[in-house]
Amino acid sequence: MSFPLLTVTAALPAIGAIATAAVPAARRTAAKWLALGVSLATLVLAGVVFARFEPGGDRYQLTESHAWIADFGVRYELGVDGIGVALLALTALLIPFVILAGWHDADPLETNSSRWRPTQGFFALILMVEAMVILSFVATDVFLFYILFEAMLIPMYFLIGGFGDRAHAGSDENAATQRSYAAVKFLLYNLAGGLIMLAAVIGLYVVAGSFSLSEIAEARADGSLDMATSTERWLFLGFFFAFAVKAPLWPLHTWLPNAMGEATTPVAVLITAVVDKVGTFAMLRFCLQLFPEASKWATPVIIVLALVSIVYGALLAVGQRDIKRLIAYASISHFGFIVLGIFAMTSQGQSGATLYMVNHGLSTAALMLVAGFLITRRGSRLIADYGGVQKVAPVLAGTFLIGGLATLSLPGLAPFVSEFLVLVGVFSAYPVAGVIATVGIVLAALYVLVLYQRTMTGPVREGIGGMPDLKVRELAVALPLIALLIFLGVFPKPVTDVVDPAVRHTMHDVQKKDPQPEVEAAK
Repeated sequence: MSFPLLTVTAALPAIGAIATAAVPAARRTAAKWLALGVSLATLVLAGVVFARFEPGGDRYQLTESHAWIADFGVRYELGVDGIGVALLALTALLIPFVILAGWHDADPLETNSSRWRPTQGFFALILMVEAMVILSFVATDVFLFYILFEAMLIPMYFLIGGFGDRAHAGSDENAATQRSYAAVKFLLYNLAGGLIMLAAVIGLYVVAGSFSLSEIAEARADGSLDMATSTERWLFLGFFFAFAVKAPLWPLHTWLPNAMGEATTPVAVLITAVVDKVGTFAMLRFCLQLFPEASKWATPVIIVLALVSIVYGALLAVGQRDIKRLIAYASISHFGFIVLGIFAMTSQGQSGATLYMVNHGLSTAALMLVAGFLITRRGSRLIADYGGVQKVAPVLAGTFLIGGLATLSLPGLAPFVSEFLVLVGVFSAYPVAGVIATVGIVLAALYVLVLYQRTMTGPVREGIGGMPDLKVRELAVALPLIALLIFLGVFPKPVTDVVDPAVRHTMHDVQKKDPQPEVEAAK
């Protein structure tokens, strides 16, 4: 038996979570360093997975398969494709930055806190989320994926509801109420999507007699599994609904601004840069591969929903007064681009969408974490409470600017490449949709530049004058993310080389070919 690299990569943060939670209450610093060490070791293993993956090899590599619930045909099956390995690497890369950025976010406020372990619990929950997300990117058994898809809601619920943003404006009682509301809303929305998906998972087993993604795909390819059109469409809708909630796609998005606004900044990054990617990833892996005809049938409606997400999210971002909610609505707009690229059913669109998932994770993490450092210094999330920051904290202002420019997809930074590929793919198949999507780009420039102007430029407002610049720990978070945004902006080949073969497999699943450009004959 070959070494179970994928299992070990996911098991390490899970074991680390248990060890971190078990650290004695008085040794909070030891718990932090243990969590950081585990996340870095997981990053090393993820690097080994990425290095061992062969883009020109089998579709699923480093596979593992073991009987789990034999009576129901459920197996513990893992395998990583090009899309999964890119997102696995992104997850493992971001978690150390999340832990570093949240170094003091869960320290107890009480003087005598030897009986409580909020710090240990905070970092243990982050590691547990990492383990579940990594497994979800490599699970090739539909039932196993469903278990992980739902189980990750539990630690996220406690991270949102139990560790709120200390910069919340208002009384402590009001802040606790808002946190509880955001956590419950997050849980209810995602549980509703998960329950509908469970019905679809059971229906798929009844029709296909298996939960194995590879077995179902092979049966569909050789004609031994022939789903009725209506059955395939209903099953597709059950899966897609759950993924659209997680993504989040309009009109199922309303939980995201509340969750990101009330959570600590690192947890907000965990939500939008890591956990939400499971939804868009699953659209590619499960919706398009298991239900190709239904995916094509639903494409016109999904494209409309994606366009609404792009424009609606950007418009609401323009009007926000809260920094974190502005970034949340910007993410809704960006997820609209990702879904648009997936369902454009072109190789450029799907490659761009996958690259967008990676680049959005990096750019949102950079912008949100630096914004979190800013909010911690001032104690307020309101844009109106800032002004002139660049005069007293130029490094903070500069990193904030680069994160913002990446968010608006400035050429030379990583998101530009992915957004360009998405638009190329969309224009070649749906020109009108491509034109509408460009409105989101214009609005992105508006909300990012206005945010920077109001917070960083102008006269120094009261309460800003003594603001310190970024410290060593904060620079260790911001600078590597900015370096990656620049590197992938000028040289995206390491990611595209891995992603493109997987996209070709997906295009083959849905039996689509790229539209050929119309060239008029020379007169």
